[in-house]
Amino acid sequence: MAHVHAFSEANKQYAAAYPAEYTSLAMPPSRKVAVVTCMDARLDPLSALGIKLGDAHVIRNAGGVGQDALRSLVISQRLLGTREIAVFHHTDCGMLTFTSDQLRTIVKDQTPAAGPLVDAIPTFHEFSDLDAAVKNDVKLLKESPLILDETAITGWIHEVETGKVRQIV
Repeated sequence: MAHVHAFSEANKQYAAAYPAEYTSLAMPPSRKVAVVTCMDARLDPLSALGIKLGDAHVIRNAGGVGQDALRSLVISQRLLGTREIAVFHHTDCGMLTFTSDQLRTIVKDQTPAAGPLVDAIPTFHEFSDLDAAVKNDVKLLKESPLILDETAITGWIHEVETGKVRQIV
């Protein structure tokens, strides 16, 4: 709760300067693109890719994992018209630093009652090879019957050290 006051104060400033054009943005993204990316606080995929508010859906989860984004992508495509997906991973990702078994042990040590719940999660989708993870997510999405066949799907890596992005798929 330490940030509640700061959030409230920041919102007062944000609302006071809220651009009038934001009030007329359509719900569907104007560029018909969805970006699947990591929840890492260092990432600003909109700025890195030249996307403005209203242009794209940005779907974030730990690691920017395609499997975890499927529910949101189905809604994005089927109800809001997106036809392109950019899988956007990054260097120095926390998903490169653990295994599912290690995380299960941590959860059980900290909260023993959660043991059965964490054991029911088959994988946390960690990875040991960043390029392979991007390629695997692109492949998963291309092969998923939930994703429209005509969808253009690309894979990118953002270098947190430089801000540069490179397309690998």
